Amino acid sequence: MKRLLLTTAMALAAQSAFADEIRVLNWQGYGTDLDWSLEAFAEATGHTVVHEYFTSEQEMLTKLRTNPGAYDVVLINAAYTARAKDEGLISPIDSSKIPNFVDLDPNLAENEDLNPGGELYGVPWTWGLTSLAVNANEFSEVPTSLSVLWDPALKGRVSIRDDGLEAVQFAAMATGQNINDIQDMDAVKEKLTELLPQITTFWGSENDWNQYMASGEFAVATYWSGSASRSIAKGLPITFVVAEEGAIGWLDGLSVPSTSEHKDAAYAFINWMIDPEFYVKWDAEGAPATSNAKAAAGLPETSFNRKVLGDPATVAKVQFMRPVSDEDRETYLKLWQGLKANQ
Repeated sequence: MKRLLLTTAMALAAQSAFADEIRVLNWQGYGTDLDWSLEAFAEATGHTVVHEYFTSEQEMLTKLRTNPGAYDVVLINAAYTARAKDEGLISPIDSSKIPNFVDLDPNLAENEDLNPGGELYGVPWTWGLTSLAVNANEFSEVPTSLSVLWDPALKGRVSIRDDGLEAVQFAAMATGQNINDIQDMDAVKEKLTELLPQITTFWGSENDWNQYMASGEFAVATYWSGSASRSIAKGLPITFVVAEEGAIGWLDGLSVPSTSEHKDAAYAFINWMIDPEFYVKWDAEGAPATSNAKAAAGLPETSFNRKVLGDPATVAKVQFMRPVSDEDRETYLKLWQGLKANQ
């Protein structure tokens, strides 16, 4: 027993000697800062984690540009990975240092936007959809088309998020277009012009959405898949719908800033974040979908992410966001602001 205790103490002392404090840059409350996970990670590796947060992708990029050496892991939406790489803000990923990498869905691990120039710069972590959620008590049959947003019978009980890019992308899908290659902006403008009188109010947060739906103000509204999972768990009578025209997909990756001074510890943390044991526990708290195929297979049958996002036919309808040029983004926002001003 004394020898066992001595061996354990020596192992812990050695672990402590090589332990690092790593700094993670992410959205607040988005998986990497869960107390129970950080405590388990520290116990397993000796590394401690400090978080800093951003409220937009632009703020995230600015923090990386202006604080060299300050961060070791950063959450980057795949649509922004190439920009961060081109600016020299992040390093190529050595997947051999991430044991759980072998269990990632190959379609996500090989995602073009996480592999700009053919080299991995972001480890796929989570993904999800922006689609529709309907008040199940309002429909005898669940709608299957985005056209429900334009149903005259639902005028004044429809909502979308006040986001110009998202609004344009939904209108593009509704007119049969690719959200990443919109060719007919006149059709998009016409569709949005028809949509605005349908809207009761714009929603801006998950809490807002829940309150409006619970009070009966919404019959149908755009929504995030992870949020829908949490709203259903809270007892809201909603059904999440992936329409026949499609849904907007997003993919988030974990990257290592080029100026990180603790890259091995950063890899250890990324490996922890894609570990099936971590994800299955997080899923029960309302996580987005996982990039880890082994983790997805380990979810209970009742899991929202398994039931809704685990169907290949559903995933096949998703249009994942690609990078949007500054010029196109400005065009979309200008159109959206103009349409709202004319209401």
